[in-house]
Amino acid sequence: MQQKITPNLWFDGNGQEAAEYYVSVFPDSKIVSTEYYPNSAEEGLADFQKDMAGKALTVEFELSGQPFVAINAGPEFKFSEAISFSVACKDQDEIDYFWERLSSVPESEQCGWCKDRFGLSWQIVPQNMGELMQRPGAFAKMMDMKKLVIEDF
Repeated sequence: MQQKITPNLWFDGNGQEAAEYYVSVFPDSKIVSTEYYPNSAEEGLADFQKDMAGKALTVEFELSGQPFVAINAGPEFKFSEAISFSVACKDQDEIDYFWERLSSVPESEQCGWCKDRFGLSWQIVPQNMGELMQRPGAFAKMMDMKKLVIEDF
């Protein structure tokens, strides 16, 4: 069954690279399809798109079964922390795995949030985050962390 809602992510010319990277990070993931820009203006390419001729336009991919579309466009729009993707991890090893691969901007790390090399924000959290947050002082402890460390709760 096709998803009713699919996140579409706008990349600055590196959408195909990003999709291929994400697929390499998440288990059970794949590139589904790729559509390409026309090769020339005669085929409908506007003047401002000439540098994109023949490159990927959109890349449909799945991360652990969740569909996404990477739109390979230009610098007009940037990612911000207003949108992030949460990754529920079964244990500290899994948190460490995703953190190592997705965190590329140390100054953006806070409370389990990180930013990858493409500018996309991720929340790398334990599956039992709700339970951990019920512990005394949990919120203050979380606020002092960059990568979440389960035993520190």
